[in-house]
Amino acid sequence: EVGASLLCDAEVRAGVTQRGEDPDRTVALIAETINAALADRPKDLVVSMHTCRGNFRSRWHGQGAYDPIAETMFGRAGVDAFFVEYDDARSGGFEPLRYVPKGKYVVLGLISSKTPVLESKDEIKRRVDEASRYVDLDHLCLSPQCGFASTEEGNSLSEDEQWAKLARIVEVAHDVWG
Repeated sequence: EVGASLLCDAEVRAGVTQRGEDPDRTVALIAETINAALADRPKDLVVSMHTCRGNFRSRWHGQGAYDPIAETMFGRAGVDAFFVEYDDARSGGFEPLRYVPKGKYVVLGLISSKTPVLESKDEIKRRVDEASRYVDLDHLCLSPQCGFASTEEGNSLSEDEQWAKLARIVEVAHDVWG
């Protein structure tokens, strides 16, 4: 869901306010719309929501910690899991995860799909540990922050660099979750 994610960005929020709209009400409407769309879903259908901040040719569109949207989106959106981008400092800290209700999952997008730099195993494990202060470890998952080719143009990574990042995720997952 891009709309709510972009409302973490102070400049985007200011633009929404300047148009005469309330960014917090917009976030609430997004959560309500998601819930309405999922109202009649089958009981065995698991739904995860990606909080995308843009992914075009290794560029992003929005920044800012999840604080402005966390209580509403994490607390009200009727999904089973939240796929959150945490690949760099533009996403802020893990504190907003405190609003994720018990029993829901959080997919930590700690691996960047925008840069070929391979993340350190120790750094990823440290960040998973930090996130586990807010969400139980058995309800955390690990992933790239977004797709490697969210658009036809893709990102600035070679196929080998992408495979190395996926292999790193598997390595860390084995170390952390067994």
